[in-house]
Amino acid sequence: MHNNFFEVTGNLASKPESRSLPSGTRVANVRLGQTYLYETKAGTQKHTNWFSLAFYGELAGTAVRFEEGDKINVVGTIEQREFTPADGSTRKIYEVIVKQCRLVERPDAVSRSVSTVRTTERSQDEADASSVL
Repeated sequence: MHNNFFEVTGNLASKPESRSLPSGTRVANVRLGQTYLYETKAGTQKHTNWFSLAFYGELAGTAVRFEEGDKINVVGTIEQREFTPADGSTRKIYEVIVKQCRLVERPDAVSRSVSTVRTTERSQDEADASSVL
């Protein structure tokens, strides 16, 4: 049984940005918003949860084909990491390390062939490199 399993469907906040790690592994990053409605005495309210996504290897190549606003489904694991920005404060962030992804729909209803892609586990070198993202 996999103890660290996460799945979410939502819309991309922007076009994914891609770069290469020193090891040569390609990585793409983007934020995904998942919005839901709920009822209160004041009426219907809307709330959006935001997730940072990291795509490694061949998944990064798939991710860069997505566009801002695309609805995608991702399956992955959640990773916490700490970093210290220039102001000297220590910060913790959580990001989803994507293992599978698929395009659910495009806002403009123009479909492209972006298939479901799975990736293998990251190497320790790639995991170490994510700590400097």
